[in-house]
Amino acid sequence: MNFRSAPQLSPSLHALMCSTLVVAASVQAAPPPRFPPTAVWHTNIAAAPLHPQSAAMIAALAREGGWGNGNRFQIDFSIHVSHDASVGSPLVPVIEHLAFEDYYAPDCESLPTSMPVPTGALFEGQPEGASPPSCDNSAEDCHLLVQQGNRLYEIFSGNLADGEIDALCLAVWQLDRVYPPEGRGEHCTSADAAGFPMAPLLVNADEIDAVDQLPDADLGHAIRFILPNLRMASLPDGPDSGTARDPLYVHPANHAGGPSGPEDSVPYGVRMRLRSTFDMTGYNPAARVILRTMQRYGIVLSDGGSIALTFENDSGTTTKWSGLAIQSREFSDGAGVGAGAPVLVTDFEVIDTGPRIIETYDCVRTVLPPADGTIFANGFE
Repeated sequence: MNFRSAPQLSPSLHALMCSTLVVAASVQAAPPPRFPPTAVWHTNIAAAPLHPQSAAMIAALAREGGWGNGNRFQIDFSIHVSHDASVGSPLVPVIEHLAFEDYYAPDCESLPTSMPVPTGALFEGQPEGASPPSCDNSAEDCHLLVQQGNRLYEIFSGNLADGEIDALCLAVWQLDRVYPPEGRGEHCTSADAAGFPMAPLLVNADEIDAVDQLPDADLGHAIRFILPNLRMASLPDGPDSGTARDPLYVHPANHAGGPSGPEDSVPYGVRMRLRSTFDMTGYNPAARVILRTMQRYGIVLSDGGSIALTFENDSGTTTKWSGLAIQSREFSDGAGVGAGAPVLVTDFEVIDTGPRIIETYDCVRTVLPPADGTIFANGFE
């Protein structure tokens, strides 16, 4: 919930994976939204240094209850992604949230603005084929994710009615750019409370199907995960402050939502790596691809909530999760097809990504220079 506030693959295997992905792209709707290979999300952290307090942070998180929803490393399949919307897709105006009478500025794109909403686009949780796209803002996060060319449009707490989307945030990402450590801006939120992009950190069924029969394959990017706010690190606030805790985050996050957990736990933005010794016995090939990805690229703490993992809904992919034998409790309690060992917080270690930052909610937006050196407002042309 948002608030305002291993070694690299061998060259031969890499080439094989790339050729396989090209073939797969011909049978799927479109490849998942991804940033350039040098983006932080694609950094292999299998040999990255551990944080000096890694063991202490993991122990604190375990003490507080571990993953949400009964300490289950569970999967949520509710988020849809509209891939590569055509240039002719209707442009829909985005306005301030009607019910909450708010919009996260300057963190999110300046109003008035608009975004493409192609036919078949769905808000988080909508069933396939639902029309028009809509969402209950009082009960859901109501994300809407649309890619058009090298632009990725991500809505938080949105609803479409009377030809307009009212929302708390629209964040636009340039998929052909490598963002600086502060992302879209220090202390700036996005459609995700950590200030992250969402779609590029989801797990997509087609990308797994493209590689799951290759030996030792992974997905090549970090994976989004979620924890309850009560389990994320914060600081006891000063006596003159109006809040009980100071939120904390670390890069690659550039924002914290409402964490209120103990100081010694993991902060927003933490990048955790599955231990190389994790026993994958009992897991099928598709599940092993995901586990190897967690060992080599890690998981990044993106938002507050109860279900730890978010995989892209298969409404927009050729491959279906049922065909990969991946279900919601695949990693949580031996409920998978092969009944592999549950994945616990104690199976992870924390990578050192830099110092903790106290959240001020004073957003300073990043301005990205385009290729010709001209500077545009709001970070995009």
